[in-house]
Amino acid sequence: MPDVTIYHNPKCSKSRQTLALLRERDIEPRVVEYLSAPPNAIELAELVEKLGVEPRELIRQKEYADLGLPPTDDAQALLELIAQHPRIMQRPIVVCRDKACLGRPPENVLKIL
Repeated sequence: MPDVTIYHNPKCSKSRQTLALLRERDIEPRVVEYLSAPPNAIELAELVEKLGVEPRELIRQKEYADLGLPPTDDAQALLELIAQHPRIMQRPIVVCRDKACLGRPPENVLKIL
């Protein structure tokens, strides 16, 4: 069985669906409830690299605006903002080995397993 981690928000329907999809395939992932145990900026940088995206693509724009966070294009500043305000992070994110995928839609994660 592959070593799989899901950055999960149990209140998010897509996150719950993604977790269920993994379990339906007999994959019991390590579940990181990132709102209560947020990744730090270094861990987020690793996630961004595995996802193959820029940090700004990891941002939920509505939540970012709702918090009144300052606009920035600085990658490191964005990673630090996500670490400080984890609710602005896109979810769920599934990591398998050296790859990661956003579970929107949940079936996206199947391509990295």
